[in-house]
Amino acid sequence: MIRPRHFIFALFFRLTVAIAAPPLVAIDVGHGGPDGGATSARGRPEFAFNREFAGVLAGIMRGRGESVREVNFVGDIGSLVARPEQAAGSDFFISIHHDSIDESWLKPWLWQGTEQTYTEVKRGYGIFVSAHNPDLETSLICASSMGAMLRRAGFVPSAWHGRKHLAADAENGVWYYDNLVVLYRTTLPAVLFEAGVIKHRDEELELADPERQARMADALATGIAACLFVTGKSARE
Repeated sequence: MIRPRHFIFALFFRLTVAIAAPPLVAIDVGHGGPDGGATSARGRPEFAFNREFAGVLAGIMRGRGESVREVNFVGDIGSLVARPEQAAGSDFFISIHHDSIDESWLKPWLWQGTEQTYTEVKRGYGIFVSAHNPDLETSLICASSMGAMLRRAGFVPSAWHGRKHLAADAENGVWYYDNLVVLYRTTLPAVLFEAGVIKHRDEELELADPERQARMADALATGIAACLFVTGKSARE
């Protein structure tokens, strides 16, 4: 039987460690270098959206006293395997992306004299986990926590992913994407976050809005922190 004083000491020790060692979250910027990722409805590369939002998320987390490890913020890591390798030693890994859609759903239009493409059928965020991740349980808890906080902040997940992916928590926008290298070639719980669909003309503008970025990043940061606290991974030794 655990004696009360022993329990109090253990709780005090755990809280002390948590305060001394805040969670370390590795934030990866998707794409970069010659691979700019998808192209938005107005011709902007996905990497620019990814880096911008990742910077906002990193700033909010650091403002809360949490630790951040930046991965590929310069866009110079071409290897997908190298990204989770650079995150080794962190408590959690999140790869930031922005979504597109199959070409068959795209329509042509002119933007500032240049022909571009857009969609009207897909918008909203998505969170992906891999069943091959070595800590799938924590990955799923964090993904659902993030999705719940996003929904609470007024963001809507895209149901479009159900066409290709099995649902892990469809209500909160969480889907299985087992073969994503950055999710299964890691020792960490990990998710890939699609902030929205940059091929949707209206959502593209929303995704570039600083106020909206901050609100979305705040919800994500809250979901991650809550998950790491509940799972006990917020106290690194």
